[in-house]
Amino acid sequence: MTPYSLAFYTDVVTTGTVLGLRPTDPPERVAEVLGPDFAENVLGAGAMFRDYGLAEFSWHRADAGRPWSGHHFTLQVHRLARRDRTLPGPELRARYGRFTPRLRFAKLRGLLERRGVPLIEVPESAGNTPYFRTFWQPGSRVSVSVIGTYGEYSTPDSLRVGDVYAVQAPLTREEVEWRRARASAGPPASPAAR
Repeated sequence: MTPYSLAFYTDVVTTGTVLGLRPTDPPERVAEVLGPDFAENVLGAGAMFRDYGLAEFSWHRADAGRPWSGHHFTLQVHRLARRDRTLPGPELRARYGRFTPRLRFAKLRGLLERRGVPLIEVPESAGNTPYFRTFWQPGSRVSVSVIGTYGEYSTPDSLRVGDVYAVQAPLTREEVEWRRARASAGPPASPAAR
């Protein structure tokens, strides 16, 4: 058996769900599974996210008269470095036990590869390079953000190179292709070079 929180992360990356919750599930369903203890942030009439400590779920809608539509979830793994054992919430702790303060990417990737679940590196946005690296699981559409190199004011002091920063779903194939196209085009030419 995979120890403690590693089982949780491998489940999320393999299935694209958190305790069976999909990124598209409505707020009521997420509260039913993760409980009533969350911080809710509403941004105008069209965006909302609920922060459950480790997990955050986000929704959008066209206007205030429409229901919320699930957009994505993020596991804020970097928050565990605060060493607050209650951060994952009682539902996750009841199912998976103790969560370690840092998640080493090499360990997670090795477990996933042994299960036949590959992670493919995809280009990072220019603003995050070289501090972060992104890896993608095509079947579940989950991305894993990893500290690539230390940068003062760019990466948390509590994490080391090779630690997982966050896990998010979905990262669509279209987004991956867009990132690849931008990366292959290279940086824009300076005005003097034109």
